[in-house]
Order: sequence, then C-alpha cells, then structure tokens
Amino acid sequence: MLAHQIQSPPRAILHRTAGTAGGPITRLMSPSDLGRVLKPFVFLDRFHFPRQDAPMSMEHGWHPHSGIATVTVVFDGAIRYAETTGKSGVLRAGSIEWMRAGNGVWHTGAPNLEGVGGFQLWVALPPELENGTHASHYVTPEQVPVVGPASVILGAYGGSKSPISAPPLTYLAVHLKAGERWSYQPEDGHTVAWAAVFNGALRSSAPIAGGELAVFAPSEQSIDFVAESDTRFVVGSAAEHPHDLVLGNYSVHTSVEALRAGEAEIRRIGRTLRAEGKTSYALGVY
Repeated sequence: MLAHQIQSPPRAILHRTAGTAGGPITRLMSPSDLGRVLKPFVFLDRFHFPRQDAPMSMEHGWHPHSGIATVTVVFDGAIRYAETTGKSGVLRAGSIEWMRAGNGVWHTGAPNLEGVGGFQLWVALPPELENGTHASHYVTPEQVPVVGPASVILGAYGGSKSPISAPPLTYLAVHLKAGERWSYQPEDGHTVAWAAVFNGALRSSAPIAGGELAVFAPSEQSIDFVAESDTRFVVGSAAEHPHDLVLGNYSVHTSVEALRAGEAEIRRIGRTLRAEGKTSYALGVY
C-alpha cells in the first residue's frame, strides 16, 4: 500500500459520561473531576427547563464566580439574566452569554415561560485575567458566525472568528442532519478536545448518545462525526491549561492567593446585594 493511502485510526474516545442529573440540569463535568482532564474547560451543565406555568423568581438564583468565565449557549427557548455589573436582559435561542468574572461577579438567571435548553460552560482563566476586571459580552443569533453546520461560539474556525474576546480556544455549536458527516480539525497545539450532545446521537470512534459528554485522546488529530439522527452538539478544543486548579465554592483559580483575593471580593459584593434587598441568599454562603 502506498504511503499516501495509509489512513490513521480514528481519534479514540477515552471516556464517556451521562453526568449526574438534578431536575432540569445535568452536570457533565466539574473542576474536581473531568475538569482536571479537560482544563481550561472545567465545568459543563446541560440544561433543559420545560415550559413554565408561572415565571420563576430570579432572587434565589444569585450566585458568585471568580477566576473563570461562564459561557451560556441557548439552543431552545429563552432565559432572563442579571449581573451585579448592572447588565440584564433576555437570551433567546441562538444567543451566547460570555461573562468573564475575573476577581468576582454575582449573576442570576431564570427561564422564560416557554422554557429553555442549552449548555453552560466554565473556562479557567490564566493568571493575568483571573483576578482582573470583569467583562461580559452578550451575542445575538444574528452576530454569531456560521461555517457549514457549525456556529463559532468562541475562537476561530473555517476562516470565521467569534466576536467574543476570549483566551485562545475553540468552542463550536454544531447541527447535523440524520446521516450527515462532519470532520473537525483542531488548531495547531489544541490537544484537549471533547464533545457533548444536546439531543440526537453521534458516531465518532464510538457512539455518543444524547446527553453524553465524550473526552477524546490528547492529540491534534481531526475528529470525525456522523449523525445517527438530527443532532445538536457542542465541541471544544484548546491547548492544555498549564496551571493547577485551586477550587472555591463557585471559583477556580491558579493559586491559593488568587482564590483568597477572589473570594474576598465575592463576600464584599454579597454584602452589597443583601443590603440592597436583592437577595437574602448572598450571605447564606458568603
């Protein structure tokens, strides 16, 4: 056989998980488990709130973050959000939320009456950003670049670039029709890669069922997908985060000192929230 005819085996899946479900939210990855394998991707929730008969209160949803950025991708329905930065609004299907917590931010959210479905991801920040100023960016569906079946949530793909300023990584939302094939080639140096299915089912080097997260072997090799049915999923790749994960209740930092600084700011904001009467929960944790 000629050298150019030799094909390498498909990129192996090292681990698959259906996570832990708690009502409408399934925790697929946490900083204390797969986040240590897939860092800078350290947390992933799949959420699917059904249609509501009455609006859900946002008061009890207030919670803090530091040292990370949260990335919410809405596939169906809509969600209301508010931040202690003063920003608030509604994310509808196809929208993206990027909130770089830096040294500390509190936020909250609740589904609209029609319900909401999608993913929330946490990205560990590098030392120069983990205790820096906060920044958030809310992207409407019309502003999201689309390349073939892939929407570019973070980073660059196929000559298109996300409007969000983020650390160097790639995060895509993909929609394949039944039987459709798609190959993802990570950027040079992106040895960390994973995919999570919102609905439908995929085949790669092994099946990936609806609701599952798959972890791929460390490599820069491309990843081939085939949709078993109409399937929506997310895929991420990056160079490995070279720092330890130092964990707080809602925070991920690279050192104990950085965590202490972030949690001090979180406590300060929490006291302000309670003084303003926005929530009675803020000092229940901090």
